Amino acid sequence: MFVIRRIYDDLLSVNQRAIAAVQQMLREQFQGIAEEKIGHLPLRLTDPPSPKFRMVLLVAETARGVKGFAILLHATDLRFCFLEFIAAARFETSQGIGGALYERVREECLLLGARGLFYECLPDDPHEVPDRKAYLQNVARLRFYERYGARPIANTEYHKPARPGDIEQPYLVFDDLGTGRVLRRDEGRAVVRAILERVYAHMCSPAYIDAVVRSIKDDPVQLRPYRYGSAEGVQPVPLRAPDDARILMVVNDKHDIHHVRERGYVQAPVRISSIRRELGRLDLFRYAEPKSFPESHIGEVHDAGFVSYLKRMCASLPTDQSVYPYVFPVRNATRPPRDLAIRAGYYCIDTFTPINRNAWPAARRAVDCALTGATSLLTGTRMAYALVRPPGHHAEHSAFGGFCYLNSAAVAAQYLSHHGRVAILDIDYHHGNGQQEIFYRRNDVLTVSLHGHPSFAYPYFTGFPSEVGEDEGRRYNLNFALAENLDGKDYIRYLERALMRIRGFAPRFLVVCLGLDTAKADPTGTWSLRSADFERNGRVIGLMGLPTLVVQEGGYNTRNLGKHARHFFAGLWTGAQQAGMI
Repeated sequence: MFVIRRIYDDLLSVNQRAIAAVQQMLREQFQGIAEEKIGHLPLRLTDPPSPKFRMVLLVAETARGVKGFAILLHATDLRFCFLEFIAAARFETSQGIGGALYERVREECLLLGARGLFYECLPDDPHEVPDRKAYLQNVARLRFYERYGARPIANTEYHKPARPGDIEQPYLVFDDLGTGRVLRRDEGRAVVRAILERVYAHMCSPAYIDAVVRSIKDDPVQLRPYRYGSAEGVQPVPLRAPDDARILMVVNDKHDIHHVRERGYVQAPVRISSIRRELGRLDLFRYAEPKSFPESHIGEVHDAGFVSYLKRMCASLPTDQSVYPYVFPVRNATRPPRDLAIRAGYYCIDTFTPINRNAWPAARRAVDCALTGATSLLTGTRMAYALVRPPGHHAEHSAFGGFCYLNSAAVAAQYLSHHGRVAILDIDYHHGNGQQEIFYRRNDVLTVSLHGHPSFAYPYFTGFPSEVGEDEGRRYNLNFALAENLDGKDYIRYLERALMRIRGFAPRFLVVCLGLDTAKADPTGTWSLRSADFERNGRVIGLMGLPTLVVQEGGYNTRNLGKHARHFFAGLWTGAQQAGMI
């Protein structure tokens, strides 16, 4: 079984290995390519040498390596795509890899907004191909493409030799991507000129290019009649996002065991179902089960004594009992009491976050979800979403509170920090005190939080603009403590300033702590953001073009919670698409 994914750069080791495999396949199967061009493949992914061409690299992989690839050139100015190379590895040609790659190419073209796909095929005329084996291969190739309605452009000199003594050039094939649109003459001429000048300038003279362009006289441009089938057998392109471009969603499958049915406790299981129901209306997600990770990952951000206490205390309680902290170590913080229930105040920052039997396993599973999303970024996923509860951004190195027990986002950021710089953007209504405290003295993880001013918003004692980090972490913590009354137009100005700081930090990964409690009528907030504001916020975050993990935090008005989430992710995906990230 193989999967197909797009490779955007060579920053990750998994991408480096795939690119090296593609380069070797180019050397083996396309022997006329200059080594310099093969060597520049990684550079072409991020800095295309041809003007107004963006390279798209797709690979078909198994656990044993790359089994095929396609290189697609996207002409952003003329809105067409040119399929430069498509190949399966040797001894893999009968495994359906070439066909699957071509279908993925067509999906990518639609995703890019291309109005057509062009590529070259060697002639299937027996008079032009004396070698019987080569002729049959050419026939099979053009027969395959006809299944999608793609046929050679007729009545042009494109296939005439570019230089005296050359053999016949390949046909130029046009695939309308199942749209049924015709190719007008002026558009066809512009496309042919762009292909010859941008791809083949080293071998085609200006005079030859002009002659080929002038030979396109039909309007609309004519395609060769069907030779191996008919229009009725044409296969449509599915109008959907390719799997590898979708947002990976990981849902905490143990969140509902943590259900506190006491009056005023707004952190209820219905939050997850309301979000998931609305996100189901978007055809942008693929789903993954959370994987189990060693507890050592938690220990990288949380105090061992705190973790041990939380586990022991939760396990000691009956299923129908909760313990609320009520005694706090104001006078003497060095001598915790013996009684575990009384010791809750030693590790907690408020009086309304209960410990019960299921708090630990639910929070532990939320960490697994965030880590599952984080690890997917290292294997080529561009965006992941950990839909979890309980939330985590108020959990500090050795303290819980604000309905948070373990800081899932901080654990994921710590994991990613082993592979490059990480920025955490907290857009919950309440200050992200947990990750601020955890990374306060570090310069490899930038923490940015937009929240209600602590003079009126929880957690009250942190989140001031003067808190900028300490030691090596100085200037790597940024707080936007905002006014009590704020609408979406005001909010976006601060968000764009936050994103400007993140761009300056140049992280490899972005972790977003998503709070939907910034919405109008949320019971824990005072702001008035609406669905359109969430979509705009998501779009500007997506425009960052960074591999992004979103971790669910607050948001408690379950009547509109899912709708706001849907708009946020629609905007996030649109922004990422505009940034060329998907």
